[in-house]
Amino acid sequence: MSISIIDQTFDNQDFSNQKLPSREYDNCTFINCNFSKTDMSVVTFLECKFDTCNFNATMMKETSFQDVIFISCKMLGLDFSTCNSFMFEVEFEDCNLDYTSFYNFMMKNIQFKGCSLKEADFTETNITGSIFKDCNLEGAIFERTIAEKVDFRTAINYKIDPENNTIRKAKFNLQGIKGLLIKYDVIVE
Repeated sequence: MSISIIDQTFDNQDFSNQKLPSREYDNCTFINCNFSKTDMSVVTFLECKFDTCNFNATMMKETSFQDVIFISCKMLGLDFSTCNSFMFEVEFEDCNLDYTSFYNFMMKNIQFKGCSLKEADFTETNITGSIFKDCNLEGAIFERTIAEKVDFRTAINYKIDPENNTIRKAKFNLQGIKGLLIKYDVIVE
């Protein structure tokens, strides 16, 4: 039986190069913590908040994130596709998610606010109902992505092929329309 850690605040903790024990963190806050090269596989985070944390090369196999918010976190190159998708509910605010993989993952209704998602991989990902508010999607990969009802209106630098992705009822602004037409080599003025 796993141990639950409830209502704890972890401030300036260094978890780097460690294996976190398989347990449940419920309503915990992590502030300025280092999870660099941490193995947090099979750990459950419920209603937790990560603020200004470093997740460099963190392993998250079967990690559960349920109602979790990440604020100003460095999350370069993480592989979210290995996380537990059951009840996966997260929000990213002002995070660096460059080179992150969400490959073939179910992540509906996720909010990305002010995030950098350069070269992030959304191949075969279901992001239905998600919001990319003020996000940079330069080089992000959208291949066979289900992006129905996604709000891209304030996102920049995306390139999405409407013939290779499902974008029904997705929202775009006029400045971003060229990201949908790039493959046609047309000029939009």
